[in-house]
Formats: sequence, structure tokens, C-alpha cells
Amino acid sequence: MSAVKLSWMALTVAVLVTSVSALNILLTNDDSWASANVRATYSALKSDGHDVILVGPAVQQSGKGGTVVFPTVNITAPGGEFGSIPVGAPFFGKAVDDPNIFYFNGTPAATALFALDVVIPQFWDNKTINLVVSGPNEGQNNGPFLYTLSGTIGAAYASIERGVPAIALSAGNSTHRSFTTNTGQADDPANIAGRLSANLVAALASGFDGVSRLLPLGVGLGVNFPIFGPGSNCSAPPFTLTRMTGGATIDKVSINATTGFPQFADFIAPGLNTVHSGSPILPGETPISAGCQTSVSVFSVDYDAPTELAEPVQLHLMPLFGKTQLTAQT
Repeated sequence: MSAVKLSWMALTVAVLVTSVSALNILLTNDDSWASANVRATYSALKSDGHDVILVGPAVQQSGKGGTVVFPTVNITAPGGEFGSIPVGAPFFGKAVDDPNIFYFNGTPAATALFALDVVIPQFWDNKTINLVVSGPNEGQNNGPFLYTLSGTIGAAYASIERGVPAIALSAGNSTHRSFTTNTGQADDPANIAGRLSANLVAALASGFDGVSRLLPLGVGLGVNFPIFGPGSNCSAPPFTLTRMTGGATIDKVSINATTGFPQFADFIAPGLNTVHSGSPILPGETPISAGCQTSVSVFSVDYDAPTELAEPVQLHLMPLFGKTQLTAQT
């Protein structure tokens, strides 16, 4: 079936998993190694038979994008997120009750790179990582604007740029909470996010032969769960194929009349939602995840403009190339 003939029914997929190909998975995030979402996802992936190592930031690192900052001191006050690491502890360490759960006191992208280059070679038998799973974030990361800002996505695209397939997962439930608050019930939002994440990984891993790539080189998945769980009417949001643009928002700034300080509001801007690549018939992930559906967008880390858009600009600038400035025309 050609892309233009895809129907809305074909774009909405509820994944039912009957068998799982076991993967070696690096799990990380930006909300810290002690967040409820990442620990629930760790448990869900392990229960599906995957070999999982969790390496997460020692503290909350939201909004860092792809920034790489390594620690220069050990853990400082007030300690690890939710009191999970004492002040003065080493910048890197592991959980006392699970040898495959680690913290690292760096940004999300730095954490992913440290895991790939140090933790896995030295502490995990140098296993080949089949997939990096980043998240689920506490809050959605819809659209290209948040793509550049999100630490969750930053850890994913840093991994992709290193050549490792990766998925960035973000959840509408934005409450920042410790894994110790997990109710243990299936309808706990962290457990719903964990199970959905594991279901998506299982679908991606279906038929995996242990040798081939799960995703093409330089390509990743951006996933946004809606708000679900207690207090909402959504508990089983089907997976839906989407694109990043389409209803995506960026900040629009104004001055607050009361405080006199800048404030922002969401703004659907034309430059952010212009379709340059991918299938134009796909719905945008922002409106899809606003309902009871889970958006799944395929992205590339190649930022070059398509040839048909780049070529006119290149030709216009051709007289400048090889020089430091345009010469005077006679």
C-alpha cells in the first residue's frame, strides 16, 4: 500500500504482543534515576525478558536538551533526587539492591554517553546495546521546539548520533515523583507508562535476529503518551503513527501586566509546522497525544534541508563561496 493510500484506521495501531525478542537495553531519562516512570519501565522491560541496565542522572535534569556537562565534584547538597544519594557520595554509583541500576551526576546526554563508554564496558560485560530507551519523561515533548529542549530526547539523539538505535518516551502525566510512591497497581500512571513503553519495544523487537539493526542508522522514535490513569478517562491509549509537525507549538512572549516580567504562551507558528520531509498525510503528534492516543513519530538526526529547498539558497550564495565577501560588480 502506498503512503498516500494510508487510512486513518491504518494509522492507529493497538499493539498486542505475543512474543518478545530479548534485547540488551540501556535505559535512561532526564528526571533522575529515582523517578517513578523510569523505574516502572525498568521493571516492565525486565518482565518481558530483556536484559536492561539503567543509568540515570543523579538529579532532575529536565530542559537540558543535548547539552553535555560532566561532573567535576562529587554529589553536593541537597544530594540525589528524592534523597536517593547522600551528600558527598561519588559522582557515579549504583543501587544497593540492584547491580544493574546506576546514577551519574551529569546531564542526560552526558549520562547516555558515559553509560555507553564507561559503565557498560566496565560494569556490564561490554555487552552490545541493541536499543537505548530514554524516559518516559514526566510531561510531553511534542513538536520540533521541545525536541531541541528536552533532556529525554537529548539522551536519545546523542545515542543515535553514536550509532545506537534509540527511543525517546514522554508522558502526559507530568507529576515529578519518586519510584517509592508507586502504588504497585496496574492503573498507577507510572505503571501504565512502563507497560506501554515495554509494548512498543516488544513491537520494535518483533522478529529481531540479534544481529540486524532495530532502526536505520541515524533514525529514532519520538513517543508521546497522553494523560492517563486515575482522574482521566484514558487508560489504554492506542499507538498512532504521527509526524512531529502539525499543531506543534513554540513560545510566544509577552509582559505580565501584574508582575512586569516576561511570560510565555503556546503559539502554533508557521515555521515550526511547515512540512519539508516525511509523509504530509500523517497527523501531528501534538493534537494526537492531546486525546487518548499515543503518538509515534520517526525522526532523523540529519538536519540538512531537502535538496529542492537547499539548492536555490546554495545557488544564490554561489558567488560568495571561495571568498570572504562579494566583489564589487562592474
